Amino acid sequence: MMTVTNLQQLKAKLSKNPDFDAAYQALKPEYELLKALLSMRERAGLTQADLAQRIGTQRTNISRLESGRTSPNLKTLQKYAEACGFDLTLEFHPKP
Repeated sequence: MMTVTNLQQLKAKLSKNPDFDAAYQALKPEYELLKALLSMRERAGLTQADLAQRIGTQRTNISRLESGRTSPNLKTLQKYAEACGFDLTLEFHPKP
């Protein structure tokens, strides 16, 4: 089993490769969204089953969403946030 330290070391090593770093940076917004979804649910004290019930879907759909195996639409993100007691806010920023 890979430990957090070993994973961090591997990431640091791979990040020196420009192709890896470019691919990683391209996926960063998706990873940040998944991290935010998990954080909201955990802060709300909900299980995947609890959240699924509040949204009116199956737990397996929540699992697929949180693992990144499916891309949510805006309506799904709104339902998810509301079920966790959050407001959804979108922001766009110019590239540096």
